[in-house]
Amino acid sequence: QVQLAESGGGLVQPGGSLRLSCAASGSIFSAYTMGWYRQAPGKQRELVAAITSGSRTNYADSVKGRFTISRDNAKNTVYLQMNSLKPEDTAVYYCSASKTLVLVAWGQGTQVTVSS
Repeated sequence: QVQLAESGGGLVQPGGSLRLSCAASGSIFSAYTMGWYRQAPGKQRELVAAITSGSRTNYADSVKGRFTISRDNAKNTVYLQMNSLKPEDTAVYYCSASKTLVLVAWGQGTQVTVSS
């Protein structure tokens, strides 16, 4: 199995930036599609970004143009660069790993709060 640990969350002002990191261990990282989900209280969890083992990416419309997902297979780490943050981006962000469209692991989450 693969185990995931997120970091990099925090409090940021609207318009600011954060970079989230997700460190993977326990399996062959490069074989997985990696993703970032987020969930705010009272809302459904949504997939905000994903990157395949071949480094193809996709994004939710709400973050497209502002967020960038990337991976460093040598470091077994996936990143989410978040720019132009908005209050509606406030959520717990979770890293995920999947293979053949099946979710196999996710982390415990890191809180992102966008507020003045």
